[in-house]
Amino acid sequence: MTVLSVDAGTTGVTALLVDERARVVARGYSAFPQHFPHEGWVEHDLGEIWQATLTSVRQVLDVVDGHADLAPTAVGITNQRETVCLWDRETLGAARKAIVWQDRRTASLCDRLRPVHDARVRHLTGLRLDPYFSATKLQWICENDPRVWGQVISGRVAIGTVDSYLMARMSRGMVHTTDATNASRTLLFDIHRGEWSAELCGLFGVPMGALPEIVPSFGELGRTDPSVFLGLNIPITGVAGDQQAALVGQAGFDVGDAKCTYGTGSFLLANTGTNPVFSTGGLLTTVALGNPDGSLTYALEGSVFVTGAAVQWLRDGLGIIANAEETEALANSVSDSDGVVFVPALTGLGAPYWDPYARGAILGITRGTTRAHLARATLDAIAYSVHDLVDLMRNEGGIHLPRLAVDGGAAANSLLCQLQANELQTPVERPLELQSTGLGAAFLAGLGFGLWSSMAVIKEARSIERTFQPQNVDPRGFQRWHSAVNRTAGWSAD
Repeated sequence: MTVLSVDAGTTGVTALLVDERARVVARGYSAFPQHFPHEGWVEHDLGEIWQATLTSVRQVLDVVDGHADLAPTAVGITNQRETVCLWDRETLGAARKAIVWQDRRTASLCDRLRPVHDARVRHLTGLRLDPYFSATKLQWICENDPRVWGQVISGRVAIGTVDSYLMARMSRGMVHTTDATNASRTLLFDIHRGEWSAELCGLFGVPMGALPEIVPSFGELGRTDPSVFLGLNIPITGVAGDQQAALVGQAGFDVGDAKCTYGTGSFLLANTGTNPVFSTGGLLTTVALGNPDGSLTYALEGSVFVTGAAVQWLRDGLGIIANAEETEALANSVSDSDGVVFVPALTGLGAPYWDPYARGAILGITRGTTRAHLARATLDAIAYSVHDLVDLMRNEGGIHLPRLAVDGGAAANSLLCQLQANELQTPVERPLELQSTGLGAAFLAGLGFGLWSSMAVIKEARSIERTFQPQNVDPRGFQRWHSAVNRTAGWSAD
């Protein structure tokens, strides 16, 4: 038996087929375009996301065609979070382009709300008033796109996150749902009560009737329609935001378990159990899992907006590498960055700084600086950013990590993993399967379908490919990093 997972990320969709031994037996991938209509704006075309979903799943089905024992029995979905999607309930066509989590257009709106509402919003949601989250994006649409917002008010257009949109498409409009992990990223969800907040919906002007129903992260959530989803008539039995799914993929079911995913950004999550733990220094309190009995499991999260995207910028923006894999060898060709510090605040800074006006900077350049030093400084920046988050976890959350599980595309870079272990002075564990996000969606689908009987069974199935032991590190590098970050603060505030 197998389960299918659909991982709708920020730049593409990955499909995995996972068997009962937690092995990936087939995979597919399809990229979709990024749209940048203005400086600081990032948008996605929902139709392009749907087509990428169909393409990646078709690739999986082609691999197992003719093998009845490998046909998927259920599907799980994981997704880029905070991105807001609006679609016609009847035609399922997009009412407008989605506003992506990286988008910074609502910075001034957040500034306007923060003096009066920040403390209350933090208490109810565990989040901050930052353009990162969904609600101010919806408020912006209300104020700037009255045609579409009128259709929201009338009930013709539905609101959701990417998981909601995909479930609507897969079910041919029969399902309009999300789970608590995604809902908890919108600024509209009360994490104490586990439901949409009428108070917050009123604050941001969002009609509650347009929002999806909140369902558990695993269980019977809906069913795909074979006429629109490649002939598949299977239950949808798992859903979670990408970072929470990665925690599941790393079997982070116990209090204190932590993982860091190196994708477009870097996201550190630590399981805090059934009690939400709050931070005053920049960490987020979020839902790690919505359980079938209605209870919630919580996590502390630190979000770095640009890490893997910085490597992409070296490739696409500067043209100093041909592909991301080249970064490791290039950075390894020098012993250190020779004093060069790169702050990749290309879309502002996340935790612990939360500065949407910060912009990227490269400092310490001399005539002796080479592209190898810049590649090394990029990997250093990723390791330093996560170091910031782990320090907050230790100091504010009381979470002292005995190990850090890593995953995501950039975790394939052994130099980065070693630099991270050195910075944290903590062992770094790299799993055999780096696609922990998609694997987590498969695990949730399998739990919901009954392929795996318990979380303990999944924990036993997790395989470690390599553990990186910490080596000595010069602390001055981390000190220079903070000095450089301070220089980028508020750069575009004008």
